Amino acid sequence: MKLILSAGTLYTLPLPKVFAIAQDVGFEGLEVIINQDFQFNRGREILDEVRQIHPIISLHAPFFDIDGWGNKAEQLEKTIDLAIQAGIGLVNFHPPSWLTLQRKFWRWLNRIEDFQQQVGRGQVTVTIENMPANGPLGCNPHFLHQTRDMINFLQQRNLFLTFDTAHMGTCKTNFLTDFHYFYDSGRIRNVHFSDYANGREHLLPGHGKLPLTRFLNHLRSTGYDGNITLELTPHELPKDEELIRESLQQIFDYLSAETRSGLQDAV
Repeated sequence: MKLILSAGTLYTLPLPKVFAIAQDVGFEGLEVIINQDFQFNRGREILDEVRQIHPIISLHAPFFDIDGWGNKAEQLEKTIDLAIQAGIGLVNFHPPSWLTLQRKFWRWLNRIEDFQQQVGRGQVTVTIENMPANGPLGCNPHFLHQTRDMINFLQQRNLFLTFDTAHMGTCKTNFLTDFHYFYDSGRIRNVHFSDYANGREHLLPGHGKLPLTRFLNHLRSTGYDGNITLELTPHELPKDEELIRESLQQIFDYLSAETRSGLQDAV
């Protein structure tokens, strides 16, 4: 397992600073979210700068409009282009929302028969993310919000999954049964890791109600070899840089202990 930091965890800081902190703490690399910093095709320049500091493991396609990036399908394709140019191995994206009428994107996705070949072009692992129940009356406002429907879509169209613990927790606090369904499908390649409670997502582990230690122990015992990406809201962390480092170090040590303890004995 690779322990990764989502750059979104510290999006209030300059990106080079985020990369330096991740390196100091011990994360093996970062997931970079395509945001307004990347408007008007500045992406390669930005990535070339920060990957001199620490590796980029994955890119997250935009989940809001960015100048010069087009519609949702074009945003995903541009993110794939950027990943190929920069030698980045994984791209994640969000499914469309029926609540905000993203049906054109949904129709485009349904025309793809093999995401790894047609979208990832055999060079980038393409993953879709399970989404939260944060719509009106606690509904999930996205297509593929049912576990079985998403698994069928993944299998039929050669698409992989980024499993988000907090998102699944909004639907079912004890999410392990649904996780097992996803895991047994063999489609998980990335995990977004954080806690959830009382309508608040992406909390520090232990600040919510999710069975995260049991979840990590399962990943370790089953030999999961994908990414675990720590994805927190910056509001969960102190504002002082040194305190941020200390907090992230504690989380990293916890993740290391729960995912890697016992491995040396096995060897």
